[in-house]
Amino acid sequence: MHSLLIHWKGLKLLPSAWLLFLQLFIFILSPLTTKTMNSNALSWCLSALALLLIAAIIRRSPIYTVVGLILVIAALILSGIILFGGGTPHIQVAANVIEAAAYIYGASGLLMYMFADKYVTRDELFAAATVFTLFAWAFAFLYSACQTLFPASFVAFHGQASRTWLELLFLSFSVQSGTGLSDIIPVSSAARVLVSLQMFVGVMYLTLVVSRVVTLQYIKHAPKRD
Repeated sequence: MHSLLIHWKGLKLLPSAWLLFLQLFIFILSPLTTKTMNSNALSWCLSALALLLIAAIIRRSPIYTVVGLILVIAALILSGIILFGGGTPHIQVAANVIEAAAYIYGASGLLMYMFADKYVTRDELFAAATVFTLFAWAFAFLYSACQTLFPASFVAFHGQASRTWLELLFLSFSVQSGTGLSDIIPVSSAARVLVSLQMFVGVMYLTLVVSRVVTLQYIKHAPKRD
C-alpha cells in the first residue's frame, strides 16, 4: 500500500503522463461523440484540460515563455467560440492552427527537456510517448484547417465529401507511425505538403527521440570501467 502511494505521488508530478492518458482517453471516446450539445461540451472540456496540461508542461520546459501561454489561452477562447455556435470558417481555421501551434510548442518543450537529461527516467519514457501524440494531434488540427480552406483535400474510398475529426486523426497516426494503414489520400497540394512534413517528423522522431532513449538507457545500465 505504501509503495502504491509513492507511485501515485510520483505520477502526480508527471504532467506529461497525465497528458498522455488524457489524449488516449479522448481518442477512445471520440467514436462516441455525436453532434449533441452535451457531447460537444464534453469534448471541449477534455480538450481544454489537455491545453491546460500543455501549459503545465511548457512551464516545466526550457522554452517556457509568454508565447506558450498566449497560444493556450487563444486556443481556449477560439474553441469556446466554436462550441457556442459562433464559429465561422475563418475562426475554425484560426482555432485549428493555434491549437496545432500550442501542441507543437508543448512537444518542443518536452523534447528540449528530454535532451537535457543524462539518464533515462520514467519521466523521459512518458515524455517520449507524449511527444508522439502531441505531434499527431497537431497535424490532425492542421489537416482540419486545410480541409476547411481547401474542401475535398482528403478523399477516402467511401463517398463522403469531407473527413471527420476521427478520420483525420487516424490519418495523422498512420502517416507519423509509417504504417500506411489509412484509407484516406491527400489530393490537394496543401494537403500533400502537410502529409510530407509529417512523414519527415515521423522519421526524425524515430531517428532522434527513440535512439536517444535507447542510448540513455544503455548509459544508465552500462558496466562501469576502472
